[in-house]
Amino acid sequence: MDSAAAKSNDSIVTATRDLRALSAVEIVGANAVDLMTAAAVKLGLYEGTSDDVDLAEARILIEALAGLVQAAVPHLGHHHAAPLRDGLKSLQAAFAEAQQYPDAPGTGPGERQPST
Repeated sequence: MDSAAAKSNDSIVTATRDLRALSAVEIVGANAVDLMTAAAVKLGLYEGTSDDVDLAEARILIEALAGLVQAAVPHLGHHHAAPLRDGLKSLQAAFAEAQQYPDAPGTGPGERQPST
């Protein structure tokens, strides 16, 4: 095994060990924070990102966050779910404010309910 393959294997072993130590709530929360951060960057909410606003990318990230929140909230309990819902609502509001032409009510990112 060459050194690059050995390092890759070591990284996989380390990541697996790290994930085993985390609860599902922690993993969901970490991924939600990553999606929130990425969406905020695409919305230009971080210092130095206001010139790089990309609403199409932000929409995708907010939709993904909404799906994660909707799927996970019933299993998280209020204590963990409330910050996720609040973060999603804040990003949705920032998205609506950033649009030149607003979406119709109920059709913004993360506002549609999945069809059954």
